[in-house]
Amino acid sequence: MPDEIDMPPAEALTEAQRLLDEDRPFHAHEVLEAVWKAAPESERELWRGLAQVAVGVTHLRRGNARGAEALLSRAADRLVPYQEDPPHGVDVQGVVKRARELAKEPEDGPIGLRLSQSSSA
Repeated sequence: MPDEIDMPPAEALTEAQRLLDEDRPFHAHEVLEAVWKAAPESERELWRGLAQVAVGVTHLRRGNARGAEALLSRAADRLVPYQEDPPHGVDVQGVVKRARELAKEPEDGPIGLRLSQSSSA
């Protein structure tokens, strides 16, 4: 990953999804974090929450179930306000649901996380 990631939200979602699909959640976090830092104030918590989900999955992959549970739960709570009118086609409802499932019952296999409503399985 380059030090300075600068991409529009749609491109960032596509790239973060690709990285999650390749089981590279920490790299997905870096992409989402870059958008979070550049986002308008009204969207910052959305991108922060998505970045936290990716870090939570990173904790799962590293065997830190307790850290994963804390981050995934916090991320889900942070994303809830965006459920009614999610910007950029983010599947906020789906991400919140999956983050809460992973927080309760961590998985070693594919995480099945779709960031956008247009993401295909």
